[in-house]
Amino acid sequence: MSSAVFGITFDASDAKVAASFWAEVLGRTVAEGADETNAAIEADPAVPGSRIGFRQVPEGKKVKNRVHFDLVTADFDAEVRRLTELGATRLNEVDAHIHYVTLADPEGNEFDLIAA
Repeated sequence: MSSAVFGITFDASDAKVAASFWAEVLGRTVAEGADETNAAIEADPAVPGSRIGFRQVPEGKKVKNRVHFDLVTADFDAEVRRLTELGATRLNEVDAHIHYVTLADPEGNEFDLIAA
């Protein structure tokens, strides 16, 4: 017996705002019935475990994420601009053996954008 990943869920102060941001980032759709307490991004039927949920919690984010998304793009500068226009905050950039930028979503959750 084993388990399968259904999806990933983020804590949020406003679940609908967080879901809307990530739906725009990923080019996906917010599921029907989203509100400030509970929202989800529709799963891609071709990708098991691709559902992304958001649940309202009373406390704000206080420390660094222990899990985060790594996104990759062929047009690094344009994608950084697009993500910041959507509401992401630029935190740090590294240009070593790989080039990436760490950003935070509107809820403060960090994620990385990697240059392909």
